[in-house]
Amino acid sequence: MKSLGGLLFFFGAGSIGLYFAEMEFKLLMWIDNWGTDIGWGIRGGMVALGAVLWLVGNSQQQKQQEQTE
Repeated sequence: MKSLGGLLFFFGAGSIGLYFAEMEFKLLMWIDNWGTDIGWGIRGGMVALGAVLWLVGNSQQQKQQEQTE
C-alpha cells in the first residue's frame, strides 16, 4: 500500500507541477478532457489519496517491525 500511495502522490504532484509548465505526463493526458475544474479535482484527489495510502502503509510497516522485534 505504501508504494501505491507513493506513486499516486508522485504522479498527482508531478501533474500539478507540469500543468504550470504547460506539459503533462503521457499517462495522465486524459485528465483535462472533462474541463479544468475536473482535472484539478483528479490531481488533488491523487495527491490526497496517495498521501493517505502512504501514511497507512507506513504505520502498518512500523507495526509489523515492532511485532517482529
